[in-house]
Amino acid sequence: MAPNPPLVALMGATVTFGGLPVFEKIDLGIARGDKVCLVGRNGSGKSTLMKLLSGQIAPDDGERFLQPGARVAYLAQEPSFDGYATVHDFVAEGLPPDDQDALHRVDAVLDRLSLAVDRSPASLSGGEARRAALGRALVSAPDVLLLDEPTNHLDLPTIEWLEGELQSYRGGLLLISHDRAFLSKLSRRTLWLDRGGIRETERGFAEFEAWQQEVFASEEIAAHKLDRKIAAETQWMREGISARRTRNMGRVRALQQLRTDRAERVRGGQQVKLGVAEGEASGRMVIEAEHVAKGFDASDGRREVAKDFSTRILRGDRVGLIGPNGAGKTTLLKLLTGQMPPDSGTVRLGVNLQPVYFDQRRASLDPNATIHQTLCPFGGDSVSVGGQSRHVASYMRDFLFDPKLKDTPTRALSGGERNRLLLATLFARPSNLMILDEPTNDLDMDTLDLLEEVLSDYDGTLLLVSHDRDFLDRLVTSVIAVEGAGEVQEYVGGYSDYVTQRPDRGATEASKARKKDASPPAEAKQRRKLSYQQQRELDQLPGRMDELGGRIRAAEARLADADFFSRDPAGFQKTSEGLGKLQAELEAAEERWLELEALREELEASS
Repeated sequence: MAPNPPLVALMGATVTFGGLPVFEKIDLGIARGDKVCLVGRNGSGKSTLMKLLSGQIAPDDGERFLQPGARVAYLAQEPSFDGYATVHDFVAEGLPPDDQDALHRVDAVLDRLSLAVDRSPASLSGGEARRAALGRALVSAPDVLLLDEPTNHLDLPTIEWLEGELQSYRGGLLLISHDRAFLSKLSRRTLWLDRGGIRETERGFAEFEAWQQEVFASEEIAAHKLDRKIAAETQWMREGISARRTRNMGRVRALQQLRTDRAERVRGGQQVKLGVAEGEASGRMVIEAEHVAKGFDASDGRREVAKDFSTRILRGDRVGLIGPNGAGKTTLLKLLTGQMPPDSGTVRLGVNLQPVYFDQRRASLDPNATIHQTLCPFGGDSVSVGGQSRHVASYMRDFLFDPKLKDTPTRALSGGERNRLLLATLFARPSNLMILDEPTNDLDMDTLDLLEEVLSDYDGTLLLVSHDRDFLDRLVTSVIAVEGAGEVQEYVGGYSDYVTQRPDRGATEASKARKKDASPPAEAKQRRKLSYQQQRELDQLPGRMDELGGRIRAAEARLADADFFSRDPAGFQKTSEGLGKLQAELEAAEERWLELEALREELEASS
């Protein structure tokens, strides 16, 4: 079956900025039924490419093709609401010029997005503004939908609603997003904007990292043919990516153990409280909340944030806070950290706490200071990190900055680069309690990788408010769900564990009662475990992963031999290709181990 013709396409498109090319000779097309994700480092030109496809800007060279009659809708990363008196007016602007009378569709879209038609755009919160912008993109029923970071500032219920809408969407879809779970669920094809060119695979984002490793391994051959100085300019970036991934499995195992420890403490009841009291002087107890309640009087009545909520957070715990926008996550965070008193109940904080806060607005960065000045505010070339001195160039590399950019002023950096710089300053400060309120908004994936790596190695306690499901799954030991109407509940594990454990919100009270009263016989409970084959596979996977890790290290050692390529070009190529396959096998084994381990824990918990 022949592929569908493109509805919109770029042919030989080139864009320059300041005399330098952002990308050159790009060819791509979006056809009906396509579900494509566009990935690349921050500043690589992803948003520029979308603006080209949408017709917002014209290429410096090449051309844009649009099939006659095709409608393209574009969701900008930062849409402008200037000049619109109401949300209804803003969304209605998305209707085609020949269809301005179909205003009933505007009302229908706003109703689905839970937005009042007469609201002033200036009064919208970040999440509400994003929903309004989505409404404007969807109202025209476009043939092509271009979405630049559509999940930014959205809560989890809205993200899940949007996923459902886009899964049933029949036009051509192109997505830019830092939300891995969102991209993995929706994409069937991946475009990778890399160093001024574009790569393409007929695989979705779920397989992107394995594909990226294959590309890097094959490029090693070409790299050895280049002058060593030129190759060294980009090698540190690749090595950083590879090194982070080879460390991931150890972090996964450590996180699983932390979750197990947290579950045992939760089940241990009063015994844990005695242990915490004994360790309080040494700072083992960080936060203890008992029977906390908090609410506010609003124009439409009393709004309850929490009713009779208790938790105990010990040193080293990583706790995620989730819930719909407006449910009270930030309020609960302030309660737990002592910034706001509860209406009833008690909150006790541990001793010697040194908290740091992630400033999402980046207000602490001086726009006129250079990267060097920001990292070394008192002069010199050293950064004090945890009491140890690091050279500023080395520390910059840790956060994906080329040391040659050290004299670049902060104002000239992209949003993602400024976030990386903020992270670099944040993690240089001594702390034992880190409070991050929505840190993943506006971060590119490289920065998310860095943030995840640093937080995984963090010895202190973490409180994290986030709507990023994948990020939560990779980091937290427990989830506190703020559901609204005062309902707050803690679940051991990450977001996926929360979805598995939470009660069925759509069930009737009668059905819930039936489920509660249904007492399975002992023999049925005993069957709630992995099958023989699954358990055997789970037992064998750690050995298999260790074996693959050893073979990868051996291959990397051979490729590191400076004379290998000149001595045996064919052998060098074979080893490079084999390395990419081994890395893909290891990643698949790790994913399978996680899947089986999560299933085992779920079955045991339900027995």
